[in-house]
Amino acid sequence: MKRVITITLLSGALVASCVSKKKYVALENDYNTTAYMLSETTAEKEKLEEEKRILEDRFARIERRVEEYNAKINSLREESDSKYTLDGAVPMSNNGRDKLKATLANVDPNKLANAQTLEDSVNLAISHNLKKSITDGSAQENDDIQIDIDKTVVMISVSDRLLFNTGSYVVSRNADGLLSKLAEVINSEPSMEVMIEGHTDPRSINTAILQDNWDLSVKRATSIVRALQSKYNVAPEKLIAAGRSSYMPLVDNDSPENMAKNRRTRIVIIPDLDKFFALME
Repeated sequence: MKRVITITLLSGALVASCVSKKKYVALENDYNTTAYMLSETTAEKEKLEEEKRILEDRFARIERRVEEYNAKINSLREESDSKYTLDGAVPMSNNGRDKLKATLANVDPNKLANAQTLEDSVNLAISHNLKKSITDGSAQENDDIQIDIDKTVVMISVSDRLLFNTGSYVVSRNADGLLSKLAEVINSEPSMEVMIEGHTDPRSINTAILQDNWDLSVKRATSIVRALQSKYNVAPEKLIAAGRSSYMPLVDNDSPENMAKNRRTRIVIIPDLDKFFALME
């Protein structure tokens, strides 16, 4: 009886041992399978991450190229907008054209009606803005200041009664406001050159200081140049002083009124082409 029990126990233990080994093998196989799948998944993940990095790099390069293309497009657009032909010859910015329209809206319609070409309109707009910039709006200054434009040369004629006393080359205190505003215009554009011309009537003059009208016209121009430099900080290299005596009259010297018109100081502004249109501002 004991022998039977012993054999039975041994058989049970053996069977139990075999089952545990089978489970172990099965678990080991499962583990190996899982490890393999994990390895495959990890490799796939790394592959996808590498592809993602490549795509991100490529996208970043594309974005940079798009930005470069946009910059080129904007540059070409600005270049295109910066020029168009004025009467077949003079380039003018489209921005300047917009400012031209805005200025002409404030110009006297009678004067505007006489503008036959775009160049006439530009000259009219610049004359309007310059006069507004350098005068106080009074009727006297409006009558005593005349602005003319020949091509891109701006000529401002100022009656001597706004600047000097009769027969004198000492700048009047009443001229301070006008010269201050004129200096602002000159200083607004570094490349601008300005020639100050003195003009007289033909009546002869001879004093201890002044030999003749040549002398008076030169000294008046020099006085204005010195005032612009010393009082209003205009760079001296931008200024030219010239005397014309009585030999370039505006009108015939056949009356006191006409001689008064010919006694004047002319400010000749010579901007480069780009700065010429800036005077509309």
